[in-house]
Amino acid sequence: MDVLASAPAPATVVEACLEDGFALGAGGGLRIAAAGGCGALLVGGEAFAWRPWEAGPAASSAAAAAGGMMEEDGKGGGRRRRRRLLNDKGQWEVGKEAFALLGLLWPRPDLLILGLGPEIRPLSPATRQAISDLGMRVEVLDTRNAASQYNLLATERGVDDVAAALIPIGWKEGAE
Repeated sequence: MDVLASAPAPATVVEACLEDGFALGAGGGLRIAAAGGCGALLVGGEAFAWRPWEAGPAASSAAAAAGGMMEEDGKGGGRRRRRRLLNDKGQWEVGKEAFALLGLLWPRPDLLILGLGPEIRPLSPATRQAISDLGMRVEVLDTRNAASQYNLLATERGVDDVAAALIPIGWKEGAE
């Protein structure tokens, strides 16, 4: 017996996890993807392109002071900073600015589901603390399972109670 059969699917339901993005919405009508891949931040019934590996000026200086965690990308003749998502211990680590949008919401979702690409990684203590400081619990999964969990909980509990931050399944550390 499917107790959720009559419940409408949220507009931000993840229909497919792609190598470089996601197909969202009933029938996959919205696609989040871009050159080099693009993650998705799903919150409050809205979908946002999310690239925690792109670092702004503040993150660049902070990362340099912390001993690295940045790579140069010479694509297109220019150079841009690209943040590594794994620290030296193999933990998934991003700065609190990756979750800045969630800090602007009130009320915030109770749970953030993180899809970390093709495999599960432990979160660094700093990343876990940044999410905790927002008053949110976190569940860490590979992206396919995170998308499935988000779809179930967003349908069951509503899009205001759960958020997802998803990395494309084709993401590879240090790849273009």
